[in-house]
Amino acid sequence: MSAAATIKKVVRTPLGSVSLTLVLLLVLVALLGPLIWGAQAEQIDPTAAYRAPSAAHLLGTDALGRDVLARVMVATRLSLGLAMAAVLIGVVTGTVLGTAPAVLPRWAGRILSTFVNIAVAFPGLLLALFLAVIFGVGTVGSVLAIGFAMAPGFARLTQTLSAAIAGRDFIAAARVAGVSRFRVLIRHILPNIGEPLIVNATISAGGALLAFAGLSFLGLGVQVPAYDWGRLLGEGLNRIYLNPAAALGPAAAVVIAGLAFNLLGETAAAALGGRNARRPRRLPQTAPTGDPGHAQVVNDDMVLLVDDLRVSFPAADGWVTPVRGVSFSISRGEAIGVVGESGSGKSLTALAAAQLIERPGHVDAARLEFCGTPLLDTPERTLRPLLGTSLAMVFQDPMTSFNPTRRIGSQLAEAAAEHQGLRRTAAMERAIERLRAVRVPAAERRARQFPHEFSGGMRQRAMIAMGLMNHPRLIIADEPTTALDVTVQRQVLQLLAGVRRDTEAAILLISHDIAVVAQTCDRVLVMYAGRIVEDLPASRLNDSARHPYTRALLDVVPELDTDRDAPLRMIPGRPPAPGAFPAGCAFADRCPLASALCREQDPALIDAGDGHRVACWHPVDGALPVAAVPAITTAVPVPELESEEVVR
Repeated sequence: MSAAATIKKVVRTPLGSVSLTLVLLLVLVALLGPLIWGAQAEQIDPTAAYRAPSAAHLLGTDALGRDVLARVMVATRLSLGLAMAAVLIGVVTGTVLGTAPAVLPRWAGRILSTFVNIAVAFPGLLLALFLAVIFGVGTVGSVLAIGFAMAPGFARLTQTLSAAIAGRDFIAAARVAGVSRFRVLIRHILPNIGEPLIVNATISAGGALLAFAGLSFLGLGVQVPAYDWGRLLGEGLNRIYLNPAAALGPAAAVVIAGLAFNLLGETAAAALGGRNARRPRRLPQTAPTGDPGHAQVVNDDMVLLVDDLRVSFPAADGWVTPVRGVSFSISRGEAIGVVGESGSGKSLTALAAAQLIERPGHVDAARLEFCGTPLLDTPERTLRPLLGTSLAMVFQDPMTSFNPTRRIGSQLAEAAAEHQGLRRTAAMERAIERLRAVRVPAAERRARQFPHEFSGGMRQRAMIAMGLMNHPRLIIADEPTTALDVTVQRQVLQLLAGVRRDTEAAILLISHDIAVVAQTCDRVLVMYAGRIVEDLPASRLNDSARHPYTRALLDVVPELDTDRDAPLRMIPGRPPAPGAFPAGCAFADRCPLASALCREQDPALIDAGDGHRVACWHPVDGALPVAAVPAITTAVPVPELESEEVVR
């Protein structure tokens, strides 16, 4: 939603139009007040001291005979100006404090977060009074005191908003592209949290006005000869029983201004509806660094080597390890598919390979190498150029994989500008070229559009184009065809196959559809409960699969000639939770061939010959018993397990 559209939506509501009109009137009075009423406000007439309200002086006069109403009008500029200055200090300081943990070392970020949490626990006005004593009495001290008193609230808000954005796929895509933490913060996080900060700043302006009035009323704020609404209120309160209008005038000004800013902020928040404005962003202009410490590609054939990979997360009673002992390798130009039920650890394995597991998650492996470079021992600064140029990630939901506030072309060009040193024009030309390469029609026009203007299939193609902005040696596609219709699914899979053929890039395809994997990949890895239970060539999947779980996955896939009146088949039971893996085979409780040995010892993944590995005490040679794939009572497909959101 653009700024103009937001203003129109605010004006259309009665509350929004009234509050916006009041704010504009306040700004107009602040600009013209000293010009219109300045002379009258400063004119001293001792003979007219303490006059009651009259036609000549609507709010009466003060001790020196000056018109109170004129002074209230003139004080509008100083009152609003000080409030805006304090809000600006609060927003800037709070934003810095709230986003600093994202770029600082973890220990420093925790110390800063703890400081913010302690500061938020104190009431804002009490904190402002404390800071006013430190900074001293006067206008400058009051501005600093109120501004810094507001900062903890904005810091907490920024932390919360940043945490929500940091988990989005387009942030992970930027990190895969090798974008530095600071640039991710400036170009991806801040633009997406700007509107809520502005709305809250508008609401806080009303609170700042009240705080300034309070400090000036207590004599800690504006000092003579200057005056604001709070000081006028204090002067009028001394004679409130003789002339109540002298106190009610500035008090009404404070209340009206506070309500105007609060109502305008709330109306703007309702109008935005949580959606981010989409503004064009300029492309980065980064020069080549020429850093000799960058990681280099050591092995031309072996792209990814994973040996005994384990991914763990802390839990209330210890550590939970949803990925345990995964081992496989991918060579140049090879396509490997990973299948399994939701919660089997497929996506976690891919994220670990892409170095996208955030703390407190822990990744451990005997060997984890990408293009011959060890990922666990190499510093992040050295790995960033390698992963940014040689690894591409295609996420499950293309809508969340793009930054909604930036145009498609700008986002694609960022990777080339970051790692190839291309300037704006050259980077955009390459982005358009990559969009053409993935068959996006009218690429030049599409490059200037925002993600919401693309269809699902077009966004997925654009995601693949982003991965091709450099020269990837490995493309990790995590459910790239989810939520796409059959025709678009086929087009995306054909595009991946074409990219693999043209660039010799290896592909790691994660999918729930075992039929798709069998048709598009060279090898198939079947995962269950955080382990690989079978690894075999895709061409032999239908007739040579030996693990009961793999055979069960194949049996539940409906065929074209399947009787539509017959109930669908399913695998009985549920996978074990990540923190409750049994001592033996995790599939034993669902397997018709399970024995006592299966429940006591976990089988190792052993070589079965001809590039075939299987982890089973009783591998299948023929057909599985019918009990392995019983019919369900209804013909409604079973939804994916909700545990996927936790484990993946």
